[in-house]
Amino acid sequence: MYPNLYYVFKDWLGVEWHGLSFLNTFGLFVALGFVTAAIVLSKELQRKEKQGLLSYREEMIVVGKPASLLDILINGIVGFIFGYKIFGLFFSKPADVNPQDYIFSSQGNLLGGLLLCAVLAWFKWYDKNKQKLKEPERRNVRIWPHDRVGDIIILGLIFGILGAKLFDNLENWNDFIKDPVGRIFSASGLTFYGGLILAAIAICWYASKKGIKIIHLMDAAGLALLLAYAVGRIGCQVAGDGDWGIFNSAYVVNAEGKVVEAAPGDYEMQLKKNEAYYLRGEVRGKDSAMVPVTDRVYSSLDKVPHKSFKGPSFLPTWMFGYTYPQNVNKDGVLIANCDDEHCRALPQPVFPTPFYETLVCTLLFLILWSLRRRIKTPGVMFGIYLILNGIERFTVELFRVNNTYSIFGLHPTQAEIISALLVLTGIGLIFFVKRWAAKQVN
Repeated sequence: MYPNLYYVFKDWLGVEWHGLSFLNTFGLFVALGFVTAAIVLSKELQRKEKQGLLSYREEMIVVGKPASLLDILINGIVGFIFGYKIFGLFFSKPADVNPQDYIFSSQGNLLGGLLLCAVLAWFKWYDKNKQKLKEPERRNVRIWPHDRVGDIIILGLIFGILGAKLFDNLENWNDFIKDPVGRIFSASGLTFYGGLILAAIAICWYASKKGIKIIHLMDAAGLALLLAYAVGRIGCQVAGDGDWGIFNSAYVVNAEGKVVEAAPGDYEMQLKKNEAYYLRGEVRGKDSAMVPVTDRVYSSLDKVPHKSFKGPSFLPTWMFGYTYPQNVNKDGVLIANCDDEHCRALPQPVFPTPFYETLVCTLLFLILWSLRRRIKTPGVMFGIYLILNGIERFTVELFRVNNTYSIFGLHPTQAEIISALLVLTGIGLIFFVKRWAAKQVN
């Protein structure tokens, strides 16, 4: 696994650049997901603009004004924060401090902060003054919906993170009550659907304020979200962020640490061998700094969730049973002859569900992308996206271990509840827009 770029460069190029350890691979793929979403969304909005479905809005702007003190101050503050942390990660971070913990601490590099503060403040002053006119002018400009993609993506990022943290803490309420400040400001703990719901509300509000027809924006956003989610799940797989499935008892880990097919009784023997991991949560650390390696602690070995499925022999074994060695969560048992920061692997192979989601969502995107010109009724595309996304996520939840709720004798997870609601919403949306379109024709 590659928890951060340090491990990527070490494995691929044989170099050990410790400064790269702060660049988490999961965060990198999340960023790539947003870039991917921006590209797809922009292209779809432009296509709809050419069809006359979306139009521009004229706005009055002032050009030729020099940089104000507030402009320079804001750029300087942003530059200081980034410089303080980035230079600190490269040159000031203690070796025994986790990069994510360092980012959310008060530590940093003062000189680096001041340097980047000066650079960004000067750049803002230079850029504004380069366009300065003797007399600032007020001009009407045409702004098309695709010109606002940057604002839409930023709103999605901000409210997506807020929503993801909110829903994650609701799902793990007991942990939140124990340490509310730590849970809120931690770098982990994100629930996709929470981010999707809150970001959707914020973006719809923005679109209505800017005169963008929400129904067409939703159709374009469905395609963008499918591909962005597929890209983001690559980060989960590569980093090993804990978002994997239940154990696959058709495979076990041999003495060399390799995943092999299990013979009768092998799975039970492996459970017994690693009993401390499953029942008490194997611990790591020194003296009083003992913390559980895993949150998945069970009352007995027969309570350990698993399914047995042996994949076809012509496909790689890791597609059906993977131990996520050197995962970013530091979850598992110690790997022999390893002295890096991330030296653990799961004692029993699990279903690599992030890989499944990347594969399925990519295929669904390609299918919908090829069909998008044939779907004429506004809203149908987004309805199909909701149905497919809900079915995909509901299916994946069958292979995951998550907190459950008790509802009328059923015990669904939060994601299963939301998945079912998405499917029903998608069906209802398609029915409504089809009926509305038929009325317009008649």
